[in-house]
Amino acid sequence: MIGISKVGVRVFQNEENRESDDLLVREEPLEIRLGLGPLDAREQYSLSVTMRTPGNDDELAMGFLYSESIISSVRDINGVHYCTDIKKPEEEGNVLRVELRPDIRVDLEKLNRHFYTTSSCGVCGKSSLEAVEQEAKHKIIPFELEPDLVLELPHILREKQTLFKATGGIHAAGLFQKDGALIHLMEDIGRHNAVDKLVGYSLLQEKIPWSENILVVSGRGGFELVQKAVLAGVSAFVSVGAPSNLSVELARKHGLKLYGFIKKDGFNIYS
Repeated sequence: MIGISKVGVRVFQNEENRESDDLLVREEPLEIRLGLGPLDAREQYSLSVTMRTPGNDDELAMGFLYSESIISSVRDINGVHYCTDIKKPEEEGNVLRVELRPDIRVDLEKLNRHFYTTSSCGVCGKSSLEAVEQEAKHKIIPFELEPDLVLELPHILREKQTLFKATGGIHAAGLFQKDGALIHLMEDIGRHNAVDKLVGYSLLQEKIPWSENILVVSGRGGFELVQKAVLAGVSAFVSVGAPSNLSVELARKHGLKLYGFIKKDGFNIYS
């Protein structure tokens, strides 16, 4: 599998030591670059570097661009390719360029300010909520989930995780229909990358917004994940772990049904 590496380990078990092999999730940096401007005078802009599990890099880049409101649909993109003008061998397959349509305008100064503030500590929660409200593209249509379905969804997600079964160390994001049928699943060492890959997949299928769909994530429901869910217009969000206070504020502001802290016999409804 592309997202797995084999390493030699020493196993201590039942008071015995033995040599063995272990399967680990791969983690490598991906640099996302933008190709901008007229076709006869293209410019390149290095947008972001994220630590990710290799695989579905095109979807990851497109989902990231959508979540950052740089694109609104797959039609804003002319192509995606790995860069060949690399300086180090380890960069091969880890530098991706997304070619935007010539008429797509990107405020590079605004992008620089945005990435600086979101990566800094002490970002104002009110400012973050207002930023999402300004960028939200779709009206969310919430619906109630049957309790048995809420309890079952994390188990379905876990059962379908092929990389998790092999390594035990990777996050997942799954898109489900209202009846609990799995539409698609993505895995990545970064929980936000898993959601971006899922968004990118749906963009390629032209299935955004996620109206009448459920997003299920394997970890906690942090602000960044709920933000991506709101921007994709999903109707219900289910996280195995607990959300943050800002996640709850955001979900309530946009009418997103937010379920979390899933246990064997129950869960919490936060909005």
